Amino acid sequence: MGTLYLVGTPIGNLEDTSLRALRILKSVSLIAAEDTRRARILARKYEIDTPITSYFEGNKLAKLDTVLDALAGGDVAVISEAGMPGLSDPGYELAQTAIERGVPVVPIPGPSAPVTALVASGLPTDRFLYLGFLSRRAKERRDQLAEVTHEPYTLILFEVPHRLVDSLADIEDVIGDRPIAVCRELTKLHEEVWRGSVSDARDHFATIEPRGEFTLVVGGASEEEARWDEARVRAALDDLSAEGVSPSAAARRVASLSGWRRREVYRLGLEET
Repeated sequence: MGTLYLVGTPIGNLEDTSLRALRILKSVSLIAAEDTRRARILARKYEIDTPITSYFEGNKLAKLDTVLDALAGGDVAVISEAGMPGLSDPGYELAQTAIERGVPVVPIPGPSAPVTALVASGLPTDRFLYLGFLSRRAKERRDQLAEVTHEPYTLILFEVPHRLVDSLADIEDVIGDRPIAVCRELTKLHEEVWRGSVSDARDHFATIEPRGEFTLVVGGASEEEARWDEARVRAALDDLSAEGVSPSAAARRVASLSGWRRREVYRLGLEET
């Protein structure tokens, strides 16, 4: 039985490839790649002649057996289009299945857009919350933002160019006009880190067409924003009770939004009944 390697690859600049990653990619029997075109560019640059097979969102479940069969006879490396596989990219299901079957799973650290953006943002790095891609649907996107409104952690998320301005507007409306770093094309030729407030970012990118891949880093809730006062908690419980939501479910929902502990919210809810 071989080893499954989760190999981090460059998010832009090919010089960010590690020596260990190159050694592994050259020594395994198969490379499972999210984007075979990008994989072959990397392979050509570093003279890697290992066979490459596609492993992307649309075929990741169908390809499980192919990769597992390959592991029966040798080592396999999984790479994403850019960055670390399994982090907003295919790889999680394969790693989980391999672990369940007793296959060794070894990470080969490499570049990561969320961490790269975070350290360049100028915002606090001691505690952060990675959200991945927000929903393409406005209501669901706003609901996702509402869930983290009162979190004190720096927020990191991805966005595509054609939704950037709408998402910035939703961020400002739902969680407030906080400091933000809008990171574009990280490590690439046209890398840009725009820093300022969410409202200024919205105005900026409303006049300049967004292009490239975006990672947003947003300041966390202030101490005042992080916790609702008691009156607001009681009002939210009253609203949910009127909708027929059970006390337990209401406490769980309000606790996730308010910065209160669930048992504290539940106790207030009992007092309301």
